[in-house]
Amino acid sequence: TSSSVLGRFSLHTVFKGNPGTGKTTMARLLGQIYNALGILERGHLIECSRQDLVAGFVGQTAIKTQEVISRAMGGVLFIDEAYSLFSEGGREDFGKEAVETILKAMEDNRGKFVVIMAGYTNEMNRLLKMNPGLKSRFDHELLFEDYNTAELVRIAEDMLAGEQLKMDQKARVLIKSLLQDLQEGKDRFFGNARTVRKLVEEASRKHHLRIARLSPAKRSRKVVNTITEEDLQNISPDVLETSDKKIIGFRRGKGGAES
Repeated sequence: TSSSVLGRFSLHTVFKGNPGTGKTTMARLLGQIYNALGILERGHLIECSRQDLVAGFVGQTAIKTQEVISRAMGGVLFIDEAYSLFSEGGREDFGKEAVETILKAMEDNRGKFVVIMAGYTNEMNRLLKMNPGLKSRFDHELLFEDYNTAELVRIAEDMLAGEQLKMDQKARVLIKSLLQDLQEGKDRFFGNARTVRKLVEEASRKHHLRIARLSPAKRSRKVVNTITEEDLQNISPDVLETSDKKIIGFRRGKGGAES
C-alpha cells in the first residue's frame, strides 16, 4: 500500500531558501513522518551534493549516482545545492548524467524513495523555470525564510541549553545586539542558524577558558553553567563566516546581481 500511495501522489519536493534555515532538518523529519505513515519503508535521510554524484570520467557518474540512490531506497535522497548539477548554455557536463540517472530512478522506483532538491531560492526558481520537465516531477515547493533576530536568539538559547549553559541578562542583551547587527548587514549568504551555531561555539569556548582560570572555590554551579557578557565580546567576524560565497552552476550578472 505504501508504494501505491507514493505512486499516485508525488512526494518529491523542492526546498528553497538560504543556508541555515532548516532545510536538512525538515527533510529528515519528513522522512520520519513518511515512515510512521507507512509510506516509506525506512524513512532515513541520505544527504548528498554534486561531489557525491558526479565523477570526472565518462560513464562513471551514472555508477556513482546509482550507488547513492541505492542507499536512499526506502528513505529520502536530499540533494543540496541541486542547481550545481545543471550547466548553463547547454554545455556538456557530467552533472546532466547524474540528473538523468536520478530522474530515471524516480520513474523506475515509484513508491520506493523520495527525492528532495534544495538550494538558494533564486537559483532553484531559475532551475525550475529552465527545466519544465523537472518542475513536473517536483510539484511541491517549500520556501524557507530567513529567521528574524528574536528567533535567532531563541535558537542560541536552545543550543546553549543543549550544553547545559544559559546566558545571564547582560549576555542575552549583547547576543541580541550582535545578531541584530549581523541581520542588518546580511546578504543572501547569511548563515542563519549556522551563524548562530558558530557564535555559540565560540562563546562556549571562551566560557570554558574563563572558567579554567578561576580557582576551584569560585567555580560554583551557577558560574560554570552561565554565559556572561565577557564570553561574547571580541568575537572575530571570521568565526561567523559560514559561506565561501561561491555559487557553482549558474553565472551571476553584472554588479553581482543574479542573471
